[in-house]
Amino acid sequence: MKITHLAIWTNDLEKLRDFYCNYFGAKPNEKYFNPVKQFSSYFLTFENGSCSLELMNKPNLDHSESDALTGLAHFAFSVGSKEQVDLFTSQLREAGIKVTGEPRWTGDGFYESAIADPDGNIVEIII
Repeated sequence: MKITHLAIWTNDLEKLRDFYCNYFGAKPNEKYFNPVKQFSSYFLTFENGSCSLELMNKPNLDHSESDALTGLAHFAFSVGSKEQVDLFTSQLREAGIKVTGEPRWTGDGFYESAIADPDGNIVEIII
């Protein structure tokens, strides 16, 4: 069994698509639109990855209940080495992306940093 995709609701579908395409090398499919449900989405695929990211939108999206401390906490991209974690984190910071966790070794043996995407979702950059 394996995870095939993660899904994120967003109020700005194109902005979030562009973020993951520009900084993480994602390749989007054609935009899907369901006129009955007024639902739009993109599936983003990543090089050497079996897990995709689905970005979803519908009008009047209400996140008022999503502030609870349950649900998706973060997801991670592996860049291959400690040096690449440091370099990519620096490049993202220079591009104006908010770094929420500086590169470090964690207690469970990971070397990682963390950033916030344009919607505030936490994305870890790991070895």
